[in-house]
Amino acid sequence: MSTPKEPSVSGEYSKTQARRVVTGLDAEGRSCIVSDGVTPDRLVTPGNTKCDLWRIATIPTSYQDGDGIDEVVTLPPPAGLVYRIASFPPDTDWDRSQGYGDSKGALAGSVPLSESGGIPGMHFTETVDIMTVLSGELWAITETGETLLRAGDTLVQRGTAHAWSNRTSEPATIVSVMIAAGP
Repeated sequence: MSTPKEPSVSGEYSKTQARRVVTGLDAEGRSCIVSDGVTPDRLVTPGNTKCDLWRIATIPTSYQDGDGIDEVVTLPPPAGLVYRIASFPPDTDWDRSQGYGDSKGALAGSVPLSESGGIPGMHFTETVDIMTVLSGELWAITETGETLLRAGDTLVQRGTAHAWSNRTSEPATIVSVMIAAGP
């Protein structure tokens, strides 16, 4: 049995921050930049750092609707979506059996280790998630197998049980849109 090597970048995932530039209309009805800054909603947990950039309550939405951000990093509203950037630390930097969380605590849909076939962090959400790896590598783990995702790869997660594993010494960063869904 080998000893896990010391990660070369400890805690780098927790520094993840996302810039958000939003367009709108000025007083004369012309297109303009109405805001430019870091996302107002950010959550750092042992399992990842989440930056929610936009939340839509229902689809279709209005061009004039606000960002839907309410200082709570969580799943999308029942008929809406969340657009998010998340960064995952190397597995050696945290205890994966802790699972993942959001502003409300343990992530809804978390599967106890005793019921997940021994897969730490297994969970499901009532969403269709379209996520693309921006940097690093991340293993997508399902109940029956796993696959390696690298920068540029996209995974469509359709409400099934899954977990993540970052088996490198560097953070892995993804962008995802989480769309509320049902059976």
